[in-house]
Amino acid sequence: MKSNTRPFRLVKYVTFTSMIFVFMGTLIMSLLIMQWARSMLLSKSEDYALLLAENLNHQIFLQFVIPVAIEVGKIQLSNKSQYDRLDRVVRGTLHSFEVDQVYIYDMDHVISYSFDQKMTGLQNMGGIGYFSARSGKATSRLLQKGNFFELMIGLPNISKLSTYIPLRAEKSVSNMSGPILGILEIVQDLSQDYIAVFRFKFFIIITSLTVMGLLALALIYVVIRGEKIIRKRTEERLKLEEQLRLSERFAALGEMAAGVSHEIRNPLGIIRSSAQLLKKKMNIFDPANNLPGVIIEETGRLNDIVTGFLMLSRPSNPTFKTCQISEILNKNTAFLSPEFEKSKCEVKTLYQNNLPKIKADKNMLYQAFLNLLINAMQAMPNGGLISISVTADRNDIWVVIDDEGEGIPDEILAKIWDPFYTSKEKGTGLGLSIVKNIIEVHQGAISLENRSIYGSQVRIRLPAESSFRH
Repeated sequence: MKSNTRPFRLVKYVTFTSMIFVFMGTLIMSLLIMQWARSMLLSKSEDYALLLAENLNHQIFLQFVIPVAIEVGKIQLSNKSQYDRLDRVVRGTLHSFEVDQVYIYDMDHVISYSFDQKMTGLQNMGGIGYFSARSGKATSRLLQKGNFFELMIGLPNISKLSTYIPLRAEKSVSNMSGPILGILEIVQDLSQDYIAVFRFKFFIIITSLTVMGLLALALIYVVIRGEKIIRKRTEERLKLEEQLRLSERFAALGEMAAGVSHEIRNPLGIIRSSAQLLKKKMNIFDPANNLPGVIIEETGRLNDIVTGFLMLSRPSNPTFKTCQISEILNKNTAFLSPEFEKSKCEVKTLYQNNLPKIKADKNMLYQAFLNLLINAMQAMPNGGLISISVTADRNDIWVVIDDEGEGIPDEILAKIWDPFYTSKEKGTGLGLSIVKNIIEVHQGAISLENRSIYGSQVRIRLPAESSFRH
């Protein structure tokens, strides 16, 4: 069995190992996709801020710097009218765009303009981004706030992207040449975008786990089914090998039995006849002497052993005819009724209506059921109930015989079908082996087990006439 299951175990090992690698690869790919989505969000947001900054730079220069320089000659945002004019230009330019806040710093790192006027006049609020922009390089900074768990799973409570761009005198932001008038900070609120990214991340993880779960279930199903098939085939092979060994053993025993059966039976007949004659004479001269009776009893038992031995090693060829199984069982119970009554055993039969007929050798099945019923009766020395039920399905007929004895110990149950194995003092150990051979000759199967409460149960399956293989 090990030689057959070892290749499949290798396949199972390779299958599960491959599944683990596929799962790890899928997980890594999911993490890379999520990281790519986050990077794309930041990159698109930065590009979006640069485009807004370029447009805002152009509008501020055309609609505020030049007109104020011509009209007043000097730009002073501390002047309310100039501040309001710049505010109208900025808000008009950024109207309908997703911008959370705008700051304009002067060259002294002081906030000169903001959507929130309370922020104007504050110093040193730009950080490293301010100095990078002052040197002519646009830069961005991501600010995220939330508790440890929110930050760990990638779903912060607040996510804001601040982009610092040099504010130039009518120059494209992408062109880093030209005088820098100030620093422009555009703040975008990316909280909702990060929620969308998190949902996308969650969707990828759930989808990956679902696919891997379904794949795992499919692989487990295939492996379990494969193991069952291999186990079943292995058991069938072992059963066939055991049957072959038994057949070879019985064939050898049969040849030996054929050679010595007459040599054994002839002396047995002479011994039995002599003992019977001796008993008649002893009854006259010494009635208390039972020695001839013991000889007669033992020669009878020895003759039964020889007969059973011959039946087991060289079973007769069955003559299959259409018959009704209930008739055979009724014949058995009628024959044994005196013994049942003597042993205080009650027999209860339950036959399903309209039982299909079977193809069988009546005499052989009669012998098999007779042995089983005698065993059931002997299992209850103080009497009890023997139940016989017969049911049928589409292809088979089931005969179940229950008794109320003490059951069979496990060590005996494992060897119950072995020839010559018996736990009875005067048993031959051939009865159940003969029964098993008879049932198998009829293309059936037999099992014996202990009942859940007490007693034992014999289950016999026989093919219906329509399922019988000729």
